[in-house]
Amino acid sequence: MVVYGMQLPVQSQSTLYAEPWEADAGPADLLEIARVADRTGFDYIASCDHVAIPRRLAGPMGTIWYDPVATLSFLAAATERVRLLSHVAVVGLRHPLVSAKAYATLDHLSGGRLVLGVGAGHVQEEFEAVGADFVRRGPVLDETIDALRAALGPEEFPEHAGERFAFKDLGQRPRPAQARVPVWVGGSSPAAVRRAAVKGDGWLPQGDPREKLAVQIARLKALREEAGVADPITVGAITEALYVGEAGWELGRRTLSGKPEALAESLNAYGAMGVHQIQVRFRSRSRTELTDQMAAFAAEVAPHLS
Repeated sequence: MVVYGMQLPVQSQSTLYAEPWEADAGPADLLEIARVADRTGFDYIASCDHVAIPRRLAGPMGTIWYDPVATLSFLAAATERVRLLSHVAVVGLRHPLVSAKAYATLDHLSGGRLVLGVGAGHVQEEFEAVGADFVRRGPVLDETIDALRAALGPEEFPEHAGERFAFKDLGQRPRPAQARVPVWVGGSSPAAVRRAAVKGDGWLPQGDPREKLAVQIARLKALREEAGVADPITVGAITEALYVGEAGWELGRRTLSGKPEALAESLNAYGAMGVHQIQVRFRSRSRTELTDQMAAFAAEVAPHLS
């Protein structure tokens, strides 16, 4: 069965997707949304990652980007079962041991609910400000994933020796609660798909339309087979915006709305392509409307997902 998760509102407020009510929202809203997700069967809640937004991008991107480790740790204490996804952590901005310390602690505190989503990043000024390599961010991410595999493994004194990073005889506790923290690789470029195929436990496409997703999935599977990786991979998809029922207000284009059975039928096309988890998002005019939509989806749409 296809499972469903969601990117949290409030914690990132790009004009591309934020609803107007989010501008005045805060921690109490995030807590309630996370609790509803936990209670109604969402597989995960997700938080984005940006350190700083340059003025040239502040218009479309905004400057509200909560830190994912702080946000997910805050919400972990208020939830019991929902998984905690960084979608995505730009891990090339930080040394792998720094990232490992933060995310291992999060996994430990949450009882093993972390899913580490990683991506290459795209904001050049952000990299330059922290002294990270923007031009070679792809190869840096490749090695960082390897280093994080070691640093988030079971060993108290992990070891890694690579072109950019090397460490041994340096202990880090607490260890993650999970024996293997799942790493989902984000992005839809050819390099990102290859990275996910070769190094990932999951793939998080970034906005691929339905008509292109099946080809991408076939490429992902072919690359994984060529690399000799036998472990299964969790394939994701970001759905169109959703509204369960008839809204009675203008939803805008590219929003799926209507009866639960019709929505499920449309969403089941993702499963038929080979998708294992869908990231859903809902149009809303308030926190209450959002949580009502989440509950309606879980109760009325999700049972029909195949």
